[in-house]
Amino acid sequence: MKYHLLSKEQFEELHQEFATYLASNGIDNKLWDRVKDKNKKKAMAHLEKFSDIVWEKILDKTEFLEHHSKDSINLFHCLKDTIKRIVIRIDKEGFDLSKKSDFEWFINNSSDKSIEYFKGEKAYKDSRNQDIYQLILHGSQLTDGQLFKSVSKILDPVKK
Repeated sequence: MKYHLLSKEQFEELHQEFATYLASNGIDNKLWDRVKDKNKKKAMAHLEKFSDIVWEKILDKTEFLEHHSKDSINLFHCLKDTIKRIVIRIDKEGFDLSKKSDFEWFINNSSDKSIEYFKGEKAYKDSRNQDIYQLILHGSQLTDGQLFKSVSKILDPVKK
């Protein structure tokens, strides 16, 4: 298995897609019930394969990720061959980016001297999807990329 097994709730949410997957493998409801009862290994193999298919679709579409901690934010833009990263660190006593008020302060004071920005870009280590999956396992969340785009504008202002 490439990724991890979907949760029971995720399988329930994707029950129609799973039924389609089973049908495409020649398995109807009655046969699936027999497989689950009599051949647990085969049933698990189908659950694992379906989970990998779902993860691949999610990871293929992933473009932006964010990882927040008390004093930093990591922003990722997942391109085809490389991943761009912006790290924002706040060096301010008692500051906590997980608090809404402190995060809003950061948004409204992006040029404050207590804020450090680092940016870089690198090729994927293993494969695009595996690297993105590892970031998710370590707490990154899929996002719409608005924060990445906004911070990019701060760091790379349009030159006239």
